[in-house]
Amino acid sequence: MSPFPAAEKIIARLGPIHKETVLLQGREFFLLKPTETHKLLTDPGADASRAAEEYVPYWADIWPASRMLGKVLLGEALTPGTCALEIGCGLGLPGIVALRRGLHVTFTDNDPCALHFASENARLNGFTDFATRHVDWRDPPADFQFPLLLGADLLYEMRYLEPLIGFIRQALLPGGVCLLTDQDRLPGQALRDQLEAEGLTFTTEIVRAGEPGGRRSKGTLYRIRNTE
Repeated sequence: MSPFPAAEKIIARLGPIHKETVLLQGREFFLLKPTETHKLLTDPGADASRAAEEYVPYWADIWPASRMLGKVLLGEALTPGTCALEIGCGLGLPGIVALRRGLHVTFTDNDPCALHFASENARLNGFTDFATRHVDWRDPPADFQFPLLLGADLLYEMRYLEPLIGFIRQALLPGGVCLLTDQDRLPGQALRDQLEAEGLTFTTEIVRAGEPGGRRSKGTLYRIRNTE
């Protein structure tokens, strides 16, 4: 039985579940995803707070930046057993790659449906030693601190920029690093300016990813460090 029973009731109305194979650096990862997430926009069970926030089910897609971060993690020097937190995990691809690298991952999202799929996808790829937690960036738990934070395609709206940086500042342990990939959306420059204003050290590099035989996308990897 899923630890997210409320999510299961919603997911049951989202059409057939599709299993997709994601190929990263010659390695296969498997993701389950709903096929009719547009129904969430008119779902009568959607609560008033989600409606007021112009809720869009971004979690249900495999975004190019998640592929980018997955590729980065496959080539990163990582210490097995390191605790990592994925911010806004969606379907969970970067966290699953981190599990493959031997890390202990906590998947977080503000949407229980995303946590349901991230959990199912981690198990589909053969992993059981992971954690999930419902987290709102705007009100992060005080006990959340990790040496490694992961985030992919989180900068799709300007209103999320300030709470995201606040979350990173609070959740990143001294000496820790946040690996954040973005498709170079408009808030990207604002992110750089705000990170500098907050005194967070960061570097950037160009990253690319794509689907086999499909289009390729270019983006930026931010390595954000807590040097306190």
